[in-house]
Amino acid sequence: MELSLKGKTALVCGSSQGIGLATAVELSLLGATCILLARNEDRLKAVLPTLSTNDGQQHSYAIADFSDVAQVADVAAKIAAKETVHIVINNTGGPAGGPIIEATAQAFTAAFSQHLLCNQALAQIFVPGMIKAGFGRIINIISTSVKTPLKNLGVSNTTRWAVAAWSKTLATELAPHNITVNNVLPGSTSTARLEGLFNSSATARNVSIDVIETEWLKEIPMQRFGEAREIAALVAFLASPAAGYITGTSTAVDGGKTPVI
Repeated sequence: MELSLKGKTALVCGSSQGIGLATAVELSLLGATCILLARNEDRLKAVLPTLSTNDGQQHSYAIADFSDVAQVADVAAKIAAKETVHIVINNTGGPAGGPIIEATAQAFTAAFSQHLLCNQALAQIFVPGMIKAGFGRIINIISTSVKTPLKNLGVSNTTRWAVAAWSKTLATELAPHNITVNNVLPGSTSTARLEGLFNSSATARNVSIDVIETEWLKEIPMQRFGEAREIAALVAFLASPAAGYITGTSTAVDGGKTPVI
């Protein structure tokens, strides 16, 4: 099985922590040169030394806030002008929780901008280089809500479905160029995002965080939360040459929780 990414460059969004950080680590272990992209420079600087350089990689980072599409596009354009990015990992924090009926228009606009529009900007900037190289991978870290809407995450559910539809359409268009587009759908994963959801839910219901955690665990057949490295493992495989005939898919990594095929 050909898993090596030696000679390939990967842009990993949201890579200062959580799933993004774990993904950068896995890609570097396969030989990829990683460009980290996030808004917190101190965290990015701390991440760089944790990445493997066994294949002579020289990893780097860039700073951008995904709430600003123009800024993300500007930073990406500067990267594309210097080097070919073969792999793009779209990953950024999810919208705040809450009933969809209470969501404001601004909440939807901000979520679509942060996820869908930033993804589109990055694709438009980096796909030409992928086509020229004859190799490309676009992998979107979304959510299991793509298959089944999650309670109390109305804005997130809506936005994730939009990204999944965008991804499937893009996969069809880019397939002739040996560029694959796939979605990874994390379930409940031990990250700062999950902690935030626990806190907000506990506050809204006036119960302890332990109560919320117990309720969530009961819905997971494996009876545990996922680890960021377990999500990253699938991302790394999809980025590899071994996954060259896999495109347009949405794969859950959720301990069996999602109740649909």
